[in-house]
Amino acid sequence: MKKSVFRVTLCIVLIAAIAVLAVGCNNTKSDEIQQVPTTVQAQGEVTVLGEGAKQFSFSVTDNDGIVTNFEIHTDKTTVGEALEELTLIAGDEGPYGLYVKRVNGITLDYDKDGMYWAFYINGEMAMSGVDATEITEGTVYSFKAEK
Repeated sequence: MKKSVFRVTLCIVLIAAIAVLAVGCNNTKSDEIQQVPTTVQAQGEVTVLGEGAKQFSFSVTDNDGIVTNFEIHTDKTTVGEALEELTLIAGDEGPYGLYVKRVNGITLDYDKDGMYWAFYINGEMAMSGVDATEITEGTVYSFKAEK
C-alpha cells in the first residue's frame, strides 16, 4: 500500500513540475518575442528569414569567399526594403540610392580598405541599386565583397 501511495504522489509531483515548466516557457510578453532565423538543410545550409507572400533567394559572399545563403519571405516591394527590414543590409543614402556598407553584419569601407559590396541579380552585376530593384520570385539576389 505504501508503494502505491508513493507512486501516485510521485506522478502528481512530476505532472505538476511539467505544468509549471510549460507555463513558465510560454509566459513571454509579445514585445519580448524576437524573430529567430530557422535553419533548414537543402543543398547546404539555408537560413530562412521573414514572413510574407513573396519569397526570394539571397546570398552573401564575404571577403574570405565564404558564402551564406538565405531564403527571404516578405511583403515588401523591393529587395532593398526586404533586406533592410531584416537588418541584412545597411548603408547611406546617396545621389544614386542606398550605398550599401554593411551586409550580414560585415562592414566594408572603400576609403579604408578598397573593398565594397557589389549587388548581383542571377549572377550578373545589377544595373539598378538594391533599393530600386523590385522583387521577382525565382530570382537570386546577392552581395559579394569585391576590391
